[in-house]
Order: sequence, then C-alpha cells, then structure tokens
Amino acid sequence: METKQKILTVCVRLFLEQGYSRTTITQIVEEAGVARGSFQNLFPTKDAVLMELVGTMFGGQFGVAKNIVGDNLPSVYTYAVETAMQLTLTELNENLREIYIEAYTLPDTAEYIYLHTTAELKRIFGSAFPEYTESDFYEMEIGTAGLIRNYMARKCDIHFPLERKLNRFLTASMRVYSPHAVAGLQPADLLLFPSAAALADTSYSRVLFVRWKSHPDLLSGRSSPMRQRIYGH
Repeated sequence: METKQKILTVCVRLFLEQGYSRTTITQIVEEAGVARGSFQNLFPTKDAVLMELVGTMFGGQFGVAKNIVGDNLPSVYTYAVETAMQLTLTELNENLREIYIEAYTLPDTAEYIYLHTTAELKRIFGSAFPEYTESDFYEMEIGTAGLIRNYMARKCDIHFPLERKLNRFLTASMRVYSPHAVAGLQPADLLLFPSAAALADTSYSRVLFVRWKSHPDLLSGRSSPMRQRIYGH
C-alpha cells in the first residue's frame, strides 16, 4: 500500500503541474522512487492510475454538493451544485481540465462515471420519473455526461463567461431530468438552477482545488465502495 500511495501522490502532482498527456510512466516511477515493475504490478497502464483517481474524485463530489446544499433545499440543487463544481474546477487549471476531459472520454473511466452517477440521478429525479429503472437513468446520463464534457472542453472567455456556461449547461440538462419545469408549468422554477449554481461559485471550487493540490493523498489510496461493487476491487 505504501508503494501505491507514493505512486498516486506523485501522479496527482505531475498531472496537475504538467498535464495528464505529458506525464510519462518513466517520470512517475523516477519521481516516486519505485521500480517500473512495481508500478506495472499495481497499474498496467497510466490510464489505470486515472481510473483510481476518478473513483475517488467522483465518489466524493456528490457528498460535497449535499453538504453545501443542506437539508432545506430540494435535492435537485445537489445535482446543480455538483455539476457546477465540476465545470468551475476545470476553469481554475488547464491541466485539471484535461484530467476531467480524459475521464469523460476514456471508455473505462467514462463507464465508471456513468454507473456512479446513475444511482445519484435515480435518487434525485426518481420521483419525476417513477416508472424509470436504473437502466433508463444510465442511458440519460450518457447524454448529459457528453454535454458536460463538451462544456468543459470550451474554455471560458469574455464572450462566454463561467456564469453563462453554468446557466447553459444546467438549463439544457434540466430539459432532460426535469421536463415539467421546462414545459412552463412554473416558468420561474428555471431561475432556481442558476441560483443553485451560485452555491458552487469560483471561491468555493478554488478551495477544493487548492486542497487537492496541497494534499493529493486525499484523492488516492482507497477505492470507493461503488468501484468495488462495479469492478470487484
């Protein structure tokens, strides 16, 4: 476990400092002070390291969002804050943007995200779709995951600021998960989604990013229960 922890800690630092694609296995083993064989016994590929980190990243994000929202707001705010945090974090560091985009692109990590998010979606939006099964929410998540990935890939600028990006994404995703609000029964309901996004403002996301960069061991060394259930390890 000590070797694994050293590798993951070095990987987080290198991925954030120089980018996922520019980090090589040779760099990782040299910085971690471990043999290449020891690395490959734990992680057959660099993508396997990302899989480990994704399990921790996505295993904790909904929990953080729930804590921000509290118990007095509808559960839909949890979805809004969690996705807004992801989009905000990717604007703080280009290398972190790359990590998230890779996670949503590589087949194994993307599948983990789909499966992990499906359970949360059913809990949050199940009452709006009482006849839907986990398979239905899984298929919906494939679509909205592609949506958030594409918004992540488009860097904010003066013409497309973060606030507009959050509003565009949340409005589009709510057309999938909350069609009654979009249909116009309560037009003012759409205003709550940008308000929810404000709870995940840049200052809070910056705290998360600094915490990650300063303490990379928080994101490594332990598989999430969801990953254990899905992959058996």
